[in-house]
Amino acid sequence: MPRLDLVLDGPLDLAASLGPLVRGRGDRTIRIASGRAWWATRTADGPATLGLAVGGDRLAAEAWGPGAERLLARVPRMFAAGTGSLAGDGDRRIAGLARRAPGVRILRTEAVLDSLIAAILEQKVTGGEAHRAWHGLVRRYGEPAPGPPELGLRLLPAPSTLAALPYWSYHVLGLEQRRAELVRAVARRASWFEAIVGLPLPEAYARLRSVPGIGPWTAAEVGVRVLGDVDAVSVGDFHLPNLVAYALAGEPRGDDARMLELLEPFRGRRALVVRLLELSGIQAPRYGPRLSPRRIEGI
Repeated sequence: MPRLDLVLDGPLDLAASLGPLVRGRGDRTIRIASGRAWWATRTADGPATLGLAVGGDRLAAEAWGPGAERLLARVPRMFAAGTGSLAGDGDRRIAGLARRAPGVRILRTEAVLDSLIAAILEQKVTGGEAHRAWHGLVRRYGEPAPGPPELGLRLLPAPSTLAALPYWSYHVLGLEQRRAELVRAVARRASWFEAIVGLPLPEAYARLRSVPGIGPWTAAEVGVRVLGDVDAVSVGDFHLPNLVAYALAGEPRGDDARMLELLEPFRGRRALVVRLLELSGIQAPRYGPRLSPRRIEGI
């Protein structure tokens, strides 16, 4: 079993850094414990499970499965710039948050399909709806991941499986035809999408957004998890503009334009600022009805 031991260039909070990969409670593709984590994915060499453990200034990694060596090779670049770089920022609010959470990193998993499929499932629905669809795909059509069986990890279904599933298989999981067809279209071109990890960021985003149904929000959700883009901002998010407006300006509501205006002083590291705000516990006041879940399984 291949292993790797790295000296960290700063603090690393595994739970907070890997949190964006967790798709709701009970996600079988990842497991996070105190100072340790296990994550299952697919590589060009086959499926693999990565185990990570932080101890002091060291990160220990091990991997199982046909893709173990390839997945392990990603580890040195997997955790991009951390929030500790904001601890000396001129904005005292952000600097204070960064000092309290210096080990949060932006990810570079290079697992494009995992994050892209998840983002498609999350388009214009509540988190609960998206998580049910993700869990359903993994449990019904995925397969056991390599590694210790007691972890109980599973893989997202292979692209060939996702492409071959008929529409009704997605419908019973809560997906309407538009998102189901987009998942199938993406799965059919899996290798083309996976190749964005070797492109400069502007070209990677251009490739993603060249496909109808993949807009700026979906592309940013991929960039901040897959490409290590520390400046990604998910324009079009339902909650994020309000959070940013309230945290940075004390305004209970904001739109995308106001959000981008307030984040402009942090250009080049906006994803780090957003992640700090998400973890801060700050919540904009809630007014009016919340977005209601839609259940289409019985339609």
